[in-house]
Amino acid sequence: MQLTLWTYEGPPHVGAMRIATAMKGLHYVLHAPQGDTYADLLFTMIERRNARPPVTYTTFQARDLGGDTAELFKTAAADAYARFQPQAMIVGASCTAELIQDDPGGLAKALALPIPVIPLELPSYQKKENWGASETFYQIVRNLAEPRREAEVNPRSCNILGPTALGFRHRDDLAEITRLLAALGITVNVVAPLDATPDDIRRIPEAAFNVVLYPETAETAGRWLERTFKQPMTTVVPIGVSATRDFIAQVAQLAGLDPQVALAAGESRLPWYSRSVDSTYLTGKRVFIFGDATHALAAARIAKEELGFEVVGLGTYSREFARPVREAATKLGLEALITDDYLEVEAKVAELQPELVLGTQMERHIAKKLGFPCAVISAPVHVQDFPARYSPQMGFEGANVIFDSWVHPLMMGLEEHLLHMFRNDFEFNDKAAASHLGHGASKPATTVAAVAPAAGGWASEAERELQKIPFFVRGKARRNTERFAAERGITLITIETLYDAKAHYSR
Repeated sequence: MQLTLWTYEGPPHVGAMRIATAMKGLHYVLHAPQGDTYADLLFTMIERRNARPPVTYTTFQARDLGGDTAELFKTAAADAYARFQPQAMIVGASCTAELIQDDPGGLAKALALPIPVIPLELPSYQKKENWGASETFYQIVRNLAEPRREAEVNPRSCNILGPTALGFRHRDDLAEITRLLAALGITVNVVAPLDATPDDIRRIPEAAFNVVLYPETAETAGRWLERTFKQPMTTVVPIGVSATRDFIAQVAQLAGLDPQVALAAGESRLPWYSRSVDSTYLTGKRVFIFGDATHALAAARIAKEELGFEVVGLGTYSREFARPVREAATKLGLEALITDDYLEVEAKVAELQPELVLGTQMERHIAKKLGFPCAVISAPVHVQDFPARYSPQMGFEGANVIFDSWVHPLMMGLEEHLLHMFRNDFEFNDKAAASHLGHGASKPATTVAAVAPAAGGWASEAERELQKIPFFVRGKARRNTERFAAERGITLITIETLYDAKAHYSR
């Protein structure tokens, strides 16, 4: 087992917790040691939920291992039913408890509780969080969905499958897509797992088709519903203007509707912004993309087709979806990076020297360390990526949000460049106080020292020349020049070396 500081995904029982926490009337009894209750913090501190997840832990300790841990589980399950009175229960073991082999499913069945009890087999040492969420949702749907009554099916109805607790912008995405479907005249039968009850899961077969928003969570259940109840499912994820239009066309076809009304009503400022004079300097920007497969694939399409960026790297930690990511990378002339080791991602970013990084909170830290602009496009995310404002990623409004969040880091680089250009101006020089404070503002106590000769082989005049390069590409220029010098055995980097390197990398 490899020890690591950061992980893109937790163990599969955390995925099961995301499903249980998203639903209502469902309770999760988790056979786990005392330390595994840390998972509660993911929901209450990061997603900022106002209630604990509906999870009961057995919380056995080391001294319990010499006794009957199976009895501890049975007592915890019985107490959870008596206290919470759920409509259904899921039971399973954490990675540590899996080693004890107490069989939570069999123990819960022996209790003969008067509700459905769904056992989860989540191999913690082979699978991870997203797989655990997908498997849990699939087992819930498979165990609770009732036979379909064809005569009662509304051909213009659908289910929305996939949004969970701790999902990246899932609540806002759901609001945006629900509004879009309503504009098409399509009724939403059930949304699951987010805010769904076990009774809602039973009604899933009553819809004509399924909208799968997040394949990592809902594709397995969607495929089973397609096979079992002949419910077709969408395959287009509506992230970006082009994908949203494709999604509308696909949904309209499934419902037997004309998509033109919704397409005509769709408004996004991204296409106009990306063609405007203010955005032309963004064309050709080199971008590195990494995240879950759904968001990474969508980001690659937006970057290439809608913003005119050059995608220089594409990857995912979602090994279950490695094939479509590899196919997308091949079309871009790239080799996909399929890994869950953030150190490999960091090495790749350092090698490619992109001008923008699109990734998870891990890539945000990597980009900050290496000096690149970054925007977060995928889980895992920090608390700041659960904003109070409405901030979807899907639909036409989501395209506006994406444009802002991707372009603003580059704009800030341009602003720094302009400040540098006008550094001798009466208002922007180093001795001037902040302009918004007016004439009464006090002057800064210290001034910026002159540039000293840099350690590591930079002549002072070369270092001063480097400072004239715009902020947002200065780090790249430094690294390219140092690499150029190292390859040629140059120990002291002069102005001539700097310009020779520039000419070399501009070819």
